[in-house]
Amino acid sequence: VIVVNKPKGMVVHSGAGNYEGTLVNGLLYEVDDLAEINGVVRPGIVHRIDKDTTGLLMVAKNDKASLSLTEQLKAHTCKRKYHALVYGVINENKGRINAPIGRSKEDRKKMAVVKDGKPSITNFTVLKRFKDFTYIECQLETGRTHQIRVHLEYIGHPLVGDTTYGRKRKIIGDQGQFLHAKTIGFYHPTTNEWLEFDSELPDYFLEFMKNLD
Repeated sequence: VIVVNKPKGMVVHSGAGNYEGTLVNGLLYEVDDLAEINGVVRPGIVHRIDKDTTGLLMVAKNDKASLSLTEQLKAHTCKRKYHALVYGVINENKGRINAPIGRSKEDRKKMAVVKDGKPSITNFTVLKRFKDFTYIECQLETGRTHQIRVHLEYIGHPLVGDTTYGRKRKIIGDQGQFLHAKTIGFYHPTTNEWLEFDSELPDYFLEFMKNLD
């Protein structure tokens, strides 16, 4: 197993318009073997984070690890905590967003909360409130595409800097969305030992919050 701290602006694996400079390209350069279950495009990749999301990602070096990590994700036994900065002040100290997510009926490139979507649950805890923003921790129970971004827009507090799901809000700078995969935990595929990793917020995230009142 490999745990990677992904920088902002890096796509996880190649796709339309992104064939070079991906996380997979870097992994293949550094590591001799990766799990082959997901093919040559996504070797070792068992889950993804968005291009402009920073933070921790687990990667499988062999097929046994890939199957184990995929099963843990399906069984929701992995720990995945994200730190996010959102627009507006959230009054509740804690919350649970339980709203199904699927393709948007208005824009097929986007995800949205829809009646016939897949079950999706995001728990959040407020870490700090500012005048116009709230700094929160989100813990995923499910792992849908763009889940945190969609759920936060749904409750009226989209991610700061999110140009897709926060368009109604003033976009601040060109830093991308303020979302960081801070903590990841899982059982080792061979030893069954619980492994947990934590990462620091990126500099741009820390600097921006320093200047908030």
